[in-house]
Order: sequence, then C-alpha cells, then structure tokens
Amino acid sequence: MSAKKILTTPIKDEDLEALNIGDVVYLTGHLVTCRDVAHRRLIELGRELPVDLKGGAIFHAGPIVKQNDDGSYEMVSIGPTTSMRMEKFEKEFIKQTGVKLVVGKGGMGDETAAGCVENKAVHAIFPGGCAVLAATKVEKIEGAHWKDLGMPETLWVNKVNEFGPLIISIDTKGRNLIEENKARFREKKQPVLEKINAQVRFIK
Repeated sequence: MSAKKILTTPIKDEDLEALNIGDVVYLTGHLVTCRDVAHRRLIELGRELPVDLKGGAIFHAGPIVKQNDDGSYEMVSIGPTTSMRMEKFEKEFIKQTGVKLVVGKGGMGDETAAGCVENKAVHAIFPGGCAVLAATKVEKIEGAHWKDLGMPETLWVNKVNEFGPLIISIDTKGRNLIEENKARFREKKQPVLEKINAQVRFIK
C-alpha cells in the first residue's frame, strides 16, 4: 500500500510536480476559505488580500462558524462551494497571490489549467456532503478577515491536520481530470446511443 500523500504549507513547486490528476492528497498546515467576493476584491477592485497566500492553500467554501464566549471561533461545518464560479478570476488570482493549492467542489476550466501550468499550482476536489467531517480536521481557526462580507465570504484562516481527501483535478502539467473524463464518457456514450436508437426506431 502506498504512503499517504500529504502536502504541508508553505507548499513548494517541487511538492506538486510529481502529482497527477486523480491522485489523492491531504493537507496539513493552513487553509484559507476564499470565494467569490474575495476574488472580486483582489482582481476587479485591486484590494490587497489581508492574508499572505504565497505557498498557501485556499478553499472555495462558505463555512458555518461558532463564536465562543471567550471570543475564539470554532468550525462547525466547512463544505466546498462550486469552483467553476471562480473560473474567470482564478488564473490571475493564482498569479497575483502565489497560492499553490486551490480546493473546491467540481472541476475548473481552461483558464485555471493555464494558471496552474504557468505558476506551478494545482486544483483539487473535496468530496461533497462531508462538511461536518471536514470540520473535524480544523484544529483551530487562527484568523478571520473581511468579516464585513458575512460568515460565508469571510476569509477564515484555519490550521488543519491531514485535511482531505483531496482529489487532484488539475495538475501542474495542465491535465484536467473532469474534462478528460467528459471526453471519455462521450466516446463510450455514442455507440450505446446508436444501438438504442436502432432498437427503438419504430417508436413514433
């Protein structure tokens, strides 16, 4: 049985070069939730992010967070949101921030793949429906930035231990797991459709 692959922040280029689409990895270190509005503030408004993401990891997620009586925060649920919503921003976001691992739900497109090649980064899919389980991998919330955006859009800085499983969907070579699977499924579908059509052609 192969050893569990663990990425530790700050992530270096060489940590990612051997990864391929379909590989399963886990993250230890820091993971910052970062979704639509934070991307827009950086790319469209030119506002500097309040966290340093160089060598870091972001999670397209809108978590549920509880504030304790002592002012500290506790992660209740942290599930992924659809990564494709960030597609038009992600290439430039990766370039400007130096982030190395982008995590979310579902795949991303050609622009993000190009950004991963040019800046040595990867995109990974976190399985949906596991938000409460994911929260157990958050050891501590170390910071909360841009709270004016509301709980889902706040940049929550999480200390995590073996957060995952994370399925590599775009690697540093630009391969895209979701797009390759779509092409393969289309190839398999065509002969099946032709066979069905031949058998039901008499139906008007």
